[in-house]
Amino acid sequence: MTFLFRDAEGPALCPQGSVVCIGAFDGLHLGHRALIDRAVARARALGVAAVAVGFEPLPRELFARGVKPPRLMLVADKIAGLRGLGVDGIGLLRFNARLAALDAAEFVRRTLLARLAAREVWVGPGFRFGHARGGDLALLQALGAQAGFSAHAIAPVALDGERISSTRIRAALTAGDFSAVARLLGRPYAIGGRVVRGRQLGRTLGYPTANLRFAGKTPALRGIYATRVHGVAAAPWPSVSSFGTRPTVDGIEPLLEAHLFDFDGDLYGRRIEVEFVAHLRDEEKFPDLAALTAQMQRDDAQARAILLQHEPQRVFA
Repeated sequence: MTFLFRDAEGPALCPQGSVVCIGAFDGLHLGHRALIDRAVARARALGVAAVAVGFEPLPRELFARGVKPPRLMLVADKIAGLRGLGVDGIGLLRFNARLAALDAAEFVRRTLLARLAAREVWVGPGFRFGHARGGDLALLQALGAQAGFSAHAIAPVALDGERISSTRIRAALTAGDFSAVARLLGRPYAIGGRVVRGRQLGRTLGYPTANLRFAGKTPALRGIYATRVHGVAAAPWPSVSSFGTRPTVDGIEPLLEAHLFDFDGDLYGRRIEVEFVAHLRDEEKFPDLAALTAQMQRDDAQARAILLQHEPQRVFA
């Protein structure tokens, strides 16, 4: 069973040693997977635990002023994805003012050594860590030489001559290029979660929806989409989804609302994944519910036509 920890310091978790990989892991794209695969392979070769260490919230969210930067995935999906890649331990360290003030040497001593007994540490290209991002790979290697572990960076993972990154994926999502996103992730882009009750306005308009909250985070996309819902039947279910704040009804919190075509069933509490296939239009405010309903009918027809032309794919590789 994979163990999960949140604190940078505390009791030893890997008394026999570990191989650690460190990153934000937002999206778990092909670059992240290459890093994790390397750490897992080295851990198996050494007979020790493979541990992925990240941060929650993401550092850029803590330091942001105003609206938080967009993120690709929520914590539950990240944990599930990391488990699926074979790690033995997952550290989602609470990134707060105290951890941000910890210098690089103290982070190595308290987390990599005292908690994880690291034998090897693997990082991605351009890795920085510690207070004010003062540490880099060279410092990590120097500290490791003193403490008895080695540090390494994997080579950049590129696609079409450009390094794969979460920033690149966010840009592709904004542009509605889901084909490019799938190539960068190694799987279609999807958002998962448990279905929650909404205001049930869609049901009164003839378009009941399965609703997912984005846990107070800023999503990397917004608008109306042709989608497929995984987790309700043996095959992905065709749907049309709205992701935004619902300006026509004065919504505030970002909400993902998926209308499953010709579906009759209760999904409350069910965990589903909504796979994004194509962008239909931006979110907009309509003068009244009649105008909104008319547009929803057009969205429905357009999404059905698009989905007929796209073969379903597996969400998780």
